[in-house]
Amino acid sequence: MNQVVEIIIIIASVITALGTIIGCFATIHKWILRQNKQDEDIRSIKDEQKILTTGVLACLKGLKEQGCDGPVTEAIFSIEDHLNKEAHK
Repeated sequence: MNQVVEIIIIIASVITALGTIIGCFATIHKWILRQNKQDEDIRSIKDEQKILTTGVLACLKGLKEQGCDGPVTEAIFSIEDHLNKEAHK
C-alpha cells in the first residue's frame, strides 16, 4: 500500500514539474511576442514621425520662400540638423 502512495506522489510531482516548466515557456513566449509587437509599433510610429517632420519642414520652407524670417529660419535649421544627426546614427 505504501508503494502505491509513493508512486502516486512521484507521478503528481512529475506532473507538477512539467506544468511549471510548460508555464515558464508559455510566459517567455508571450513576452517575446509582446516585444515583437512593440518593435513593430515603434517602427510605424517612427515612419509616421518622419512623414510629419517632412511635411512641417516643407511648410516652413514655403513660409521662408514667402519672406518669413527669424523663427522660421531657426526652425528649418533645427529640423534639418536633427534629421542629419539621425541619419548618421
